[in-house]
Amino acid sequence: MASLEGKVALITGSGKGMGRTHAELMARRGARIVVHDLDRPAAEEAAEALRALGGDPVLAISDISDAAATAEAIRAAEAEAGPIDILVNNAGIAGGDNPMEKIDEAAYDRMFDIHVKGAFFATKAVLPGMKARGGGKIVNIASVEGMGAVGDRAHYCGAKGALMALTKCWALEFAPWKICVNCVAPGWVLTPMVFALTTEESRKAHAEKEIPLGRYADPEEVSALVAFLCSAEADFITGQTVSPNGGQVIVGI
Repeated sequence: MASLEGKVALITGSGKGMGRTHAELMARRGARIVVHDLDRPAAEEAAEALRALGGDPVLAISDISDAAATAEAIRAAEAEAGPIDILVNNAGIAGGDNPMEKIDEAAYDRMFDIHVKGAFFATKAVLPGMKARGGGKIVNIASVEGMGAVGDRAHYCGAKGALMALTKCWALEFAPWKICVNCVAPGWVLTPMVFALTTEESRKAHAEKEIPLGRYADPEEVSALVAFLCSAEADFITGQTVSPNGGQVIVGI
């Protein structure tokens, strides 16, 4: 099991969903978690769950699309928890099913502001400290839908594809400071968001038709990969996109 003992990990959008699962698993592996979210009650609930696990979490409340507010929240969190060793750019929203004609400017801006701008400026906020200490781990959370074409979700797929491109650029740029940057692009995961948008019957039919392993992922399976990439065991891995998707996207089929 990859240890994160003594590390401070900021996970954006960790008040609920996959972000909270990442936080709980990484806390169990020794990291002190900075719970970031726009939703304060959700962040406080997540922090309480981390305390029950024996952790000592710190809150960072901001709209991830507000670069100045997020930078200030990160500075305040570091003053309390110590320097950020790990950043997981997890905050995101669902894409929905919207053909181009129905994606207006506001929807486009919100999609890119949360996924791309948010990750860009959260990374910029932690970067000086990581450079000064000569190391760090950054993991961007993309999606299998940024790897292959999906109809009616152009803005979502485009935003997730942008995170994959940023991963490669940052990995190259930050390598002299031993900062590893990688991307996790999950397939379908059994999260509250997925439960809200699907039925048991639709999930079963989709998995049988589209996913060679025949099921959706459990959230902990994705979090285990994120935690590994944030650990010393992954010190020679950078610039990569890893997709836990049950075989949904395989080159050649």
